[in-house]
Amino acid sequence: MRLTEILREDIIKVNLDATNKWEAIRELVDLLISAHELRLTDRNEIIEGVFARERSLSTGLEHGIAVPHAVEDCVEDVIAALGTSQAGIPFESHDGQPAKLIILLLIPQGAFQRHVRTLAGIARLGTNPELRNQLFDAKTPAEVMDVLVRADALNTQ
Repeated sequence: MRLTEILREDIIKVNLDATNKWEAIRELVDLLISAHELRLTDRNEIIEGVFARERSLSTGLEHGIAVPHAVEDCVEDVIAALGTSQAGIPFESHDGQPAKLIILLLIPQGAFQRHVRTLAGIARLGTNPELRNQLFDAKTPAEVMDVLVRADALNTQ
């Protein structure tokens, strides 16, 4: 599953307010709630699920990317929200760099294969410095989507 299949402009936030990973996770969950992708009644369960995963092993990758995620019974399909941070958010990343691109993934039980393909697509973004920097520098959700669409086009050629 490609990010462009699960992201829209209303679930992308440029310049997150968060200053730590816990705030970033809450902010992205709240973004999904405001976009009617999640029910408010599921908020605490989802946040605790993502927090538990994060406490067991940080989801900070390399090159300024973090992918907090959890498997949740209350979602029926893979759901994502994306946030950027110009200053970066400490995420205990492998390379010690703060995360400037945070992609929250919520995966339903039994959707492991789609989850793996989505993570592979995110990893490809991380290995392309030009695309990565374009995402970091995007000023609007529309610009983020444009970069992701271009990345998809490059991967299908």
